[in-house]
Amino acid sequence: MGRTLFDKIWDNHVITGQAGEPQLLYIDLHLIHEITSPQAFEGLRLQNRTLRRPDLTFGTIDHNVPTIDIFNIKDDIANKQIQALQKNCEAFNVKLFDMGSDEQGIVHMVGPENGLTQPGKTIVCGDSHTATHGAFGAIAFGIGTSEVEHVFATQTLWQTKPKNLKIEITGTLPHGVYAKDIILYLINQHGVNFGTGYALEFAGETIEDLSMESRMTICNMAIEAGAKYGLMRPDNTTFDYLEGKPYVNDLDALKTKWASLYSDHDAHFDKVITLDVTDLEPQVTWGTSPEMGVNFSTSFPKIENTNDARAYDYMGLQPGQKASDIPLGYVFLGSCTNARLSDLIEASKFVKGQQVHDNITAIVVPGSRQVKKQAEALGLDVIFKEAGFEWREPGCSMCLGMNPDQVPAGVHCASTSNRNFEGRQGKGARTHLVSPAMAAAAAIHGHFVDVRKVGHA
Repeated sequence: MGRTLFDKIWDNHVITGQAGEPQLLYIDLHLIHEITSPQAFEGLRLQNRTLRRPDLTFGTIDHNVPTIDIFNIKDDIANKQIQALQKNCEAFNVKLFDMGSDEQGIVHMVGPENGLTQPGKTIVCGDSHTATHGAFGAIAFGIGTSEVEHVFATQTLWQTKPKNLKIEITGTLPHGVYAKDIILYLINQHGVNFGTGYALEFAGETIEDLSMESRMTICNMAIEAGAKYGLMRPDNTTFDYLEGKPYVNDLDALKTKWASLYSDHDAHFDKVITLDVTDLEPQVTWGTSPEMGVNFSTSFPKIENTNDARAYDYMGLQPGQKASDIPLGYVFLGSCTNARLSDLIEASKFVKGQQVHDNITAIVVPGSRQVKKQAEALGLDVIFKEAGFEWREPGCSMCLGMNPDQVPAGVHCASTSNRNFEGRQGKGARTHLVSPAMAAAAAIHGHFVDVRKVGHA
């Protein structure tokens, strides 16, 4: 019997432990940020322990950073967390992509951009969207603060191996439909728990045709399907992306090593889901969970349970309405899901030569300083600013409301982020998850429109 891609990587990292029981895994890369690391560093100090592998540990500042006047941090807690990370990285000899540095950005973006994220690795971070890195053919998952400390001290982690779920995606994406729509549709159709207990392998011709940035978008939201892990087979697209990255050495030798990273033809999957994207529509969420979404042309569903009723009440919407009826007030282009260069390029096509609607406050937050500089070199900042968008400094920004960027209570926001929970973008904020193209077009028109039918530059 053959093995899955996940099985191969897992088996290569098991130090001890029997199959079916918790096993001790070696961790190849540990990414940290200012929110979940302070207590873990303090735990090392209290136990008089050293950091086992500082050379495999990398930090960035992302959740708390302001996107205007980035060095003027007014919140005391945010300031303390940022200063703690800076001091801890210095004390424990950890490479930090510090405030304002060329490498600084959202943690799930700086790993791939710098070539730290590579096929076959085990990668952890104290952040649930670490599954993003699985797009490279890696086992990547979020961990809690106590686990962060365990990796600090031992460079290992006890984990129970999940089952394997294959998601076979076929067909050619229609014009105006994107990777974000694929994952939102899967979650809408199968629920936020369909991946619980599984490692999700996304495969098929559609995945093979996607860019690395689009692949990361899909793996990023595997956690919203209830899975800790989402991964894809590395291929020439992966290798081309990694070529020339700062932390990639001897790519030809690595490619030979990575050549075996695929699911064997006779590998067993515990569950298989198929999706043909040929007729897929742009997706829009209406409720307070990623599964509460619809095709653009579909009316919002009737109330089936108390969760639906609560969601409609919180969102100020009703069954039978459509996405175009949502009274938008904010548009947010950003987050670890959709703030990469290709996202901003695509969004700019719907913005160029246009003006943001009078009823909309629209902001663009590149996910990293590298993306910001690349976008500015292409003149994207000018396109957005001339249209009336705010062009911000990199960070997590309005995705989670842990910084000054928040949506006012009661206001509807078209967001390229990954979660639409109550209060996620600020107390009382109403979040609608969409692709960058859908968000950009909504900023211009003042409401959601079908991007398959509107012109762009």
